[in-house]
Amino acid sequence: MARTYWAAGSAVGLALLFAVGATVATAGGADSAPEASRTPGLYSADAGFARDMAVHHQQAVEMSFIVRDRTKDEPVRVLAYDIANTQANQRGMLLGWLDMWGLPKVVADEPPMSWMGAGDAHGTAGHDMAGHDMGGAVTKPGALMPGMATKEDLARLGSAEGRDAEVLYLRLMTDHHKGGVAMAQGCADVCANPAERALAQGMVEAQQSELRLMADMLKQRGADPTAAE
Repeated sequence: MARTYWAAGSAVGLALLFAVGATVATAGGADSAPEASRTPGLYSADAGFARDMAVHHQQAVEMSFIVRDRTKDEPVRVLAYDIANTQANQRGMLLGWLDMWGLPKVVADEPPMSWMGAGDAHGTAGHDMAGHDMGGAVTKPGALMPGMATKEDLARLGSAEGRDAEVLYLRLMTDHHKGGVAMAQGCADVCANPAERALAQGMVEAQQSELRLMADMLKQRGADPTAAE
């Protein structure tokens, strides 16, 4: 168990190091790669990922704070704190990039995930996800993006206690991470800004490690990690 926590913690730390490096690279001006100095277009993969992942991360932070009040189990509370802290920091970076690029945080005519069909990260995104592996993540009816919980899911989490809250959180966050990994891998594949690609790759590695950790934690609580929430 300790080794599993160390691995997850290392992955979280790696993601934060990528985040720091991303800020330096993006602010590097003439010394940065040419792609880093170009302002992404409104419908580019870079901008779309930043907008969508900021929303995706915000829900992970919300769920993590909810479960910390619903259980006294220290491993779950530690995991929830780590996820909330990491994803809040990354969300701030994504929104900061949008501000720096002079781009809005919300675009009314941009469907969620449309950037994953982008052929040119500085041009106009296509509006399909053909060719992108979503890693088994699905978009539930009433949810905005793959892996995200619904309002009903959040209400159930907020009313659960003890082991029930722990298992529900771990299952909801497992789905959430699967969607997040697929989105981050999409940016790592198609985003033009090298700093943003590095941050996205850090997200992939950290969340994959946490997926393994959460599967172990579900088993320890007598819950089937492969069962649908």
